[in-house]
Amino acid sequence: MSLLAFSLVLLAGLIHALWNIAAKKAGGDSRFAFFTSTLMMLVWAPLGLWLGWDAVPRWGALEWGLVTLSGVLHVVYYVILLRGYQRADLTVVYPLARGSGPLLSSLVALTLMGEQGSWAGVGGMVAVVSGVFLVAGGPGLWRASHDPARRQRVQLGVLYGLCTGVFIASYTVVDGYAVKVLLMSPVLVDYMGNFVRIALLAPGVWRDRPEALRLWRLQWRPALLVATISPVSYVLVLYAMQTAPLSHVAPAREVSMLFAALIGGHLLGEGDRVPRLLGALLIAAGVTLLGLG
Repeated sequence: MSLLAFSLVLLAGLIHALWNIAAKKAGGDSRFAFFTSTLMMLVWAPLGLWLGWDAVPRWGALEWGLVTLSGVLHVVYYVILLRGYQRADLTVVYPLARGSGPLLSSLVALTLMGEQGSWAGVGGMVAVVSGVFLVAGGPGLWRASHDPARRQRVQLGVLYGLCTGVFIASYTVVDGYAVKVLLMSPVLVDYMGNFVRIALLAPGVWRDRPEALRLWRLQWRPALLVATISPVSYVLVLYAMQTAPLSHVAPAREVSMLFAALIGGHLLGEGDRVPRLLGALLIAAGVTLLGLG
């Protein structure tokens, strides 16, 4: 992985952790996803129009098919993530989602896309996954809790985290193919997929417009923050994918867990800080190995 790609992934990790903390604090559902998608469409319209004016008319069925599939996968991923944040701790849902997704996408890249792995890269992947396990609670995840409510909350966090990870892996592979093989613009892949997300989420908002309006008044500020910074995070990752192996970029994104453990655990008051901080440091070491690999 080049120094440029490595730097893009580090910056993307910090931004990604920040917008996930904002989404967790907002406590939103699919309507929050609609708010962020709509605001994203408006905020980034000048850039989307500028880049897409010449490029989009040249797209064929394959390009539009990938953008549509990407939009659907992103919707399902985001809605599952938000539901997980409503029912469990960010420091359980987030690391499991971020760890399982890149691991799956890296395996796909190595087995189906013909990418070659190095020992440093494999060691980095193992370190990242191990660190994610510690951040999520370590061995305590497998021990029965004396508190049934706490046990159920952890179990829900594991379930939502792993389900989210499956869709992270899915859209990472689809978008990675679009930017690496078809050489589509990373900005346009993300921006045009946003229209698919709006179309899928709009009916749910329309069915209960008074409630949607009430939630809008409460959540528009965090929605605007997420809409403004979250595309930056993912577009940086897509640009990194154009110059570095997907099997390295995908796990390296998990440096965001280092920022989430240091920032989110303090802001949200979630416990088990020592094992989660150790896990975050292990993730940082794994990311370094991925950069060297």
